[in-house]
Amino acid sequence: MKKIGLFLDSRPSGGGTFQYNQIMLDALDALPAGKFSVVIGYTSAHWLEYMKAYDLKTVFIPSGFWGRALGLGWTLLGLPISWWRKICPFFHPMAKALMRQQCDLWIFPAHDLRSYQFPVPALVSIHDLMFRYERRFPESGSGWEYLNRERSCRNISRWSEGVLVDSETGRQQMAESYHLEMDRIHVLPYIAPKYMRQGKKPPDFDSRYCLPAKFIFYPAQFWEHKNHKKLIMALSYLKGSFPDLKLVLCGAKQNAYQSVEKLVQELNLTDDVLFLGYVPDADMPELYRRARALIMPTYYGPTNIPPLEAFVAGCPVAISGIYGMTEQVGDAALLFNPDSVEEISDCIRRLWIDDKLCAELAERGKRRALNWDQKQFNERLREIVTEITDQESSKK
Repeated sequence: MKKIGLFLDSRPSGGGTFQYNQIMLDALDALPAGKFSVVIGYTSAHWLEYMKAYDLKTVFIPSGFWGRALGLGWTLLGLPISWWRKICPFFHPMAKALMRQQCDLWIFPAHDLRSYQFPVPALVSIHDLMFRYERRFPESGSGWEYLNRERSCRNISRWSEGVLVDSETGRQQMAESYHLEMDRIHVLPYIAPKYMRQGKKPPDFDSRYCLPAKFIFYPAQFWEHKNHKKLIMALSYLKGSFPDLKLVLCGAKQNAYQSVEKLVQELNLTDDVLFLGYVPDADMPELYRRARALIMPTYYGPTNIPPLEAFVAGCPVAISGIYGMTEQVGDAALLFNPDSVEEISDCIRRLWIDDKLCAELAERGKRRALNWDQKQFNERLREIVTEITDQESSKK
């Protein structure tokens, strides 16, 4: 029997990363009990409530302030990671806790430096390499951010047993960026979060949001790479032809929010763009169900979670046709160039006026969501874990 560990370090404020951790938790719970034993290592009490639903062994993993500080200093000084991996088990509480479980494989569902700092067999998720491919955006391509992520990805590639990516595009990017063997890069596409399956309207929903009767929807944090400004310019371009056109945005009012709000004011769209701020997960399904369409002009990939959420809810989708997005959505979405206000505008126009097109896209999206959901995700992860642990056993 193989022993598999899951390292949970993300917090609810982590957004999509936290949701991905929950999906991984479901997948580990589904591993065949006769072939695998599972232990969940968590660093925050936030996870206690979520883990009540599972009959799995859990263990608290202490962070260790001084060990963490020393590890950061070691990294900044550029000292060899191989030396650190040899000495940290003698004093670092997190290394001790992880090694004490004697797992055949630890899964790190986030891009985590602990996955290579400690001498444990690791399968690590690298969700994207946009710091390499989209360096124009300060949130990932600035000097320190770039160096930090580059160092981390190189070490993960060097020390891990395998890497999880979201798509074939992600697999190719990992291989060309770090010369990683293809058989160590495993494709595990995203699925929609569990909360998207909720069918009931949340209490007091209408009084809390006061939504337009018909609207375009874009749920995204206000990072520059999310490309809100091109979307708003497209809205402005269409307002003369469609005076009833409305846009609803959700996401915490931080990062580039003020510049987006300023553009809305400059284009006289204050009455046409609704900023909801942070929206709890429980309210998201109803927002998608009421939206005319999801329009997602992001520059980042390879793939993204919102189109998958929209598919489950039966919401038509138009998205940037770059990186792995075409692979992700297939024929279930309209595609556009995120640099082109004209192409974004055309997709909005088509979805706003064409009921038949919207119905066709909604149906295709639902079928796509059914063909790749938690069951298929679980099966694929089991295959990957089995392959890696069998390979490691054969080496011993």
